[in-house]
Amino acid sequence: PPTPRAAGARGADAAVAAALAVEAGHEVGGVHMALSRDRDQFRTGSRGCCSIEDAGDARRAADVLGIPYYVWDLSERFEDTVVADFLAEYEAGRTPNPCVRCNEHIKFEALLDKATALGFDAVATGHYARVETREVPDASAPDGVRTVRELHRSPNAAKDQSYVLAVMGPERLARAVFPLGGFASKDEVRAEAARRGLSVSAKPDSYDICFVADGDTQGFLRARLGARPGEIVDAEGTVLGEHEGAYAYTVGQRKGLGIDRPAPDGRPRYVLDVQPASNRVVVGPAELLSVDRIEAGSAVWFDDARPPAGEAADVEVQVRAHGAPVPARVRAFPDGSIEVELTGTPLRGVAAGQSLVVYAGTRVLGQGTVDRAYRAGRGSGAPREPEAQPTPTAAG
Repeated sequence: PPTPRAAGARGADAAVAAALAVEAGHEVGGVHMALSRDRDQFRTGSRGCCSIEDAGDARRAADVLGIPYYVWDLSERFEDTVVADFLAEYEAGRTPNPCVRCNEHIKFEALLDKATALGFDAVATGHYARVETREVPDASAPDGVRTVRELHRSPNAAKDQSYVLAVMGPERLARAVFPLGGFASKDEVRAEAARRGLSVSAKPDSYDICFVADGDTQGFLRARLGARPGEIVDAEGTVLGEHEGAYAYTVGQRKGLGIDRPAPDGRPRYVLDVQPASNRVVVGPAELLSVDRIEAGSAVWFDDARPPAGEAADVEVQVRAHGAPVPARVRAFPDGSIEVELTGTPLRGVAAGQSLVVYAGTRVLGQGTVDRAYRAGRGSGAPREPEAQPTPTAAG
């Protein structure tokens, strides 16, 4: 019999995902997540993914597909998890990725739990990622084999969202469906939407942080956290200027530092560190941003993907949603921590709080949250000096 599915996301991606689920013979319900009671925050024309305009578009798409349409109020959960985490992490000098947290706490926790309680079996979304399955011998299984579900990158490299999905883990992946997994481009998805008479076929993509409607992240932080004047210093502690809130600075930031005098050598300065305890922002030359060893915690591994405890595995790691994966050796430990040694080019500007995703080719093995990074070239592997600890960088 048809297996119930719940579908929800933005625009053409979600509509085509729902259409494909219907076509496959599943019983489908369309869901729009109401994530804020503030109509201005998620207004029509918002740059995010859950605006009032999106709710209307979702309803029209559901009507075309002939499926029931629901609006589920998840605003309290969203505020208490995603937004609260965003503010707390920046306040602590760390770099949150709200899209990762939304997938973790909202789409594949709150939404999935509600869908399951209503009799649905899974959530189908418009994410660009693939799920592959394989059979492995397992004497404890009834028929002697066990099905392993693997999360893989999308063939559409420009839109691949496996990075933000890595946090979901095997249990949630077992109840997730990504119908767009085989599409190699967004143009193909738009063409499919147009062929099916879905008016969202030409709708622009969402971008930026959905709960920061105008895209001014620094303004949002200032409004929520208030002005907190402090010093901007170099790596030696020399005061170069002042700031109105250390939380508004990010690792690798070059512009808008608020420093009047140039560096003695004339080279650009970059943010190296944000120190919440002293309310200082540390700046310096670009070479001090490079790291070649990373520690992460709260690890999540998919089925059969975790390396044996303490043993090194050759992998690739990625620390930004649209960053390039780099070769590395990774070790996993029973306490949920991960140690990563970069075996190729060092990474620049790795910050505590970022999501570190481990890949083997296109397959996602696991994910952890960066706790510390260590400066490249420090042969002993000693951690960074206090004035150059990992700091926030732009979300994503």
